Amino acid sequence: MKKPKKLRVTFRKNRTKRTRVDDWTQRFEEHGFEEESEIAVERIGGKSELSRRRTVIGKWVVDSNEEHSFNILPAVNSETVLSGRVLCVHGASSMVQTEDGRIFQCVTRRILKTLSTEQRQPVVTGDCVLIRPAKGVTGEIREAMIERVEPRHGSISRASKHRKHVIVTNVDQILIVASADQPPFKPNLIDRLLLAAEQTGVKPIICINKIDLVNQAEFQPIIGVYAQMGYKVILLSAETGFGIERLRQQLADRESVVTGQSGVGKSSLLNMIDPALDLRVSDLGRTQKGQHTTTVAELYRLSFGGFVVDTPGLRQFMLWDMIPEEVFGLFRDLRPYENRCRFPDCTHSHEEDCAVKNAVAEGRLDLRRYESYLAIRYKN
Repeated sequence: MKKPKKLRVTFRKNRTKRTRVDDWTQRFEEHGFEEESEIAVERIGGKSELSRRRTVIGKWVVDSNEEHSFNILPAVNSETVLSGRVLCVHGASSMVQTEDGRIFQCVTRRILKTLSTEQRQPVVTGDCVLIRPAKGVTGEIREAMIERVEPRHGSISRASKHRKHVIVTNVDQILIVASADQPPFKPNLIDRLLLAAEQTGVKPIICINKIDLVNQAEFQPIIGVYAQMGYKVILLSAETGFGIERLRQQLADRESVVTGQSGVGKSSLLNMIDPALDLRVSDLGRTQKGQHTTTVAELYRLSFGGFVVDTPGLRQFMLWDMIPEEVFGLFRDLRPYENRCRFPDCTHSHEEDCAVKNAVAEGRLDLRRYESYLAIRYKN
């Protein structure tokens, strides 16, 4: 076994006072506008810029979801830690289930919380972690500390206030749930979630719930568009039980995440698939937009094998770490036309002799999907 190395890491800016000047009124009353600009000075103190780097014992690992992204694995004492899986995260506290079935309420090691990263939270639902149980604590809820977060795969992330919000990690497939009606069907949200799945290599499955509220024939064209691209589409009804058995087969012995707009019936579908879950559900409410009954992402073990993560409803989904030039290559239906355009750097929006625009005009490509591509590329 290799000896852990000493690494220099950067910590977050959470130990210095804000440099913004907030006494402009007093300065004006005393000096007027004599000083038009402030002289920039560098403050050097015990907790300033020069001391935000530390030496820790551990190793670097490459993030499998993002190229050129590295994570730090702090060294731990293998004799005092247990392996576990994060079931849910409530603020600074995480619920972790160990391999033997015990559940621990955990806090996160300070070094993991203060490392300078783009992530909003150091620990998320689905993480495989190493925990150190607290000594002398007895009772039903045991306490522990998360010492290390193991390398991730299959993460679903979005952008939140210019930071990376990892919704769930270590999953094999994502169930993108939409409703045929109440709330209205939103194919553009499906497209965004498909791009996130394509970016990280997670298998997407499109689930259209509440199909009993509409005429199924109305959805055949859009179902055909996704099916031609190789995406699996399942029609469901949590009210009548239509399609539930097919969905149960898709979840068996796999690690899945269920996501989609608020009010589409994600928790209701999971209750139909496995009544032992007994998840809380509610109606749409007056706004017909859902009421966020599920407030945190939580991992559940299915009685017929496998795991599933139920997530809060989405109102919007901003893609993380995706430049405009990458968007086109993640659209399965547009990608075959990439090398047929007149210009090698064609953006497929305004150029002449564009193979994509010609295919849309001739009906070989779906107009709505093309408009979705333009909206994501230029607005995200």
